[in-house]
Amino acid sequence: MTASHAGPTPNAPYRCGYVALAGRPNVGKSALLNALVGEHLSIVSPKAQTTRERVSGILTSPTHQILFIDAPGLIDPGYALQESMRWSALKAIKDADVVAYISDATRPDTLPDAGVAEALDRRSLSVIVAINKIDLVDGVTEARLSEQVRACGFDVLSISAVTGRGTNELLGRILPLLPESPPLFPPGDTSTQPLRFFAEELVRESCLDLFREELPYSIVCRVEEFREEQDPVYIRVIIYVERESQKGIVIGRGGSAIKRVGELSREKIERLLGRGIYLELRVKVMPSWPRKRGQLRQFGFGLPPNADSGQKRY
Repeated sequence: MTASHAGPTPNAPYRCGYVALAGRPNVGKSALLNALVGEHLSIVSPKAQTTRERVSGILTSPTHQILFIDAPGLIDPGYALQESMRWSALKAIKDADVVAYISDATRPDTLPDAGVAEALDRRSLSVIVAINKIDLVDGVTEARLSEQVRACGFDVLSISAVTGRGTNELLGRILPLLPESPPLFPPGDTSTQPLRFFAEELVRESCLDLFREELPYSIVCRVEEFREEQDPVYIRVIIYVERESQKGIVIGRGGSAIKRVGELSREKIERLLGRGIYLELRVKVMPSWPRKRGQLRQFGFGLPPNADSGQKRY
């Protein structure tokens, strides 16, 4: 993953650090990451709880390098996959130098409350609250929401990941809070994750776009083979579902659905790689995988170290 870069300017301390994009599900964290980095790295969907794993994006300039972490939405877990998502989100917050807590201007329930304030204060972090989707509300509503956030003791600003409003101001507030440090990653990198991870995510995004209701939440995608040395690049992805009936839906009559998934995914992956690809998709059944910790670990999802103690049943 590459991007343009120039070296640090003379006589200015270079700043580099991690910024966690945290908040409730579906508040626009992924859209904001993509807008800030200038790459389609994180899945964007109107469906809630789209982000399951931490997605990183790197913004490098002559004066700074910011490592953004798009964390899963903060939720009360109801089953093992959600447990993994919450743990991943909290770990991103714990590891960050700065937390940008993203809220949705159209959903006041996503604003940080006293409980969130207490949890973040205990971590002794620099926290900025960004009220996203501000283009969808009027000025009176914006002022009321901002005042509500200030009452909890947070620095706050209004942004729109879609229009770009406030994103430069957000960067301006983040930069002084980052530690003085040389860049941690090569100047051309735009993510710390491998291309195969993004291939998996873009196939899953296509499934989110095409399939309705609960099916997308039963899907996980994993690359089985990635031959980057070939031209076109050969990628084989397995789409796992929970039940045989779901497998039939993903494949479709005469393979029509899986063909459409392939077409959408190929366009996205080729745009990301800047190269042609040959994409092969297969569908397999892995019964009840979101509720099985062992299966989640096999797929590479993180879980709390003490996740198996007590063996909570979902």
